[in-house]
Amino acid sequence: MRRPRPALALVLTGALLALPGCMYRATPDPELSARDKEWMAMVPEPEVDRRFARYMIEDPTAEAPGTIVVETKERQLYYVLPDRKAIRYGVTVGDEAYGWSGTARIFRKAAWPDWHPPAEMIKRWPHVHAMQGGPANPLGARALYLADGTGKDTLYRIHGTNEPERIGQAASSGCIRMRNIDVVDLYNRVGADAKVIVR
Repeated sequence: MRRPRPALALVLTGALLALPGCMYRATPDPELSARDKEWMAMVPEPEVDRRFARYMIEDPTAEAPGTIVVETKERQLYYVLPDRKAIRYGVTVGDEAYGWSGTARIFRKAAWPDWHPPAEMIKRWPHVHAMQGGPANPLGARALYLADGTGKDTLYRIHGTNEPERIGQAASSGCIRMRNIDVVDLYNRVGADAKVIVR
């Protein structure tokens, strides 16, 4: 079977990404440190499902620029930009037993954070334990820590993952997981005290 000519392949790819009233545009990967490159190379990346790849799109949220909106049913996270644009990322969300919704704010950002599982998680799964940051750590390359309206830690995070094959699924304990390259991109864009809406 003959392969499509490059020009035709580009046209076909563009047609697949164009949806009514919405044009998807790929965004470049963020700059990575030497440590990022080394540790991220240790987490095997499956082929990215185009439905959950990172794109710039027309903003579907109507929220203010700088806001993060997680649409759990879509398995998508939107970071709202000026001029009615947004960056859309595929995510893993909480499964039915552990999902949550509401409004929060980012109170901390961390690169390759240590993991301290909450007592409730350890009670459910006694095998889990605290871990230093690194490629085997479930929080991945970056973490955004969420506080409720009173400033109290919700214990929920938006973070990277060492299980990128689960992006697009409901498989977490409530946290929002992203591909490591995507969470680095979001981490670089998002401001301190940013509003987060989980629907």
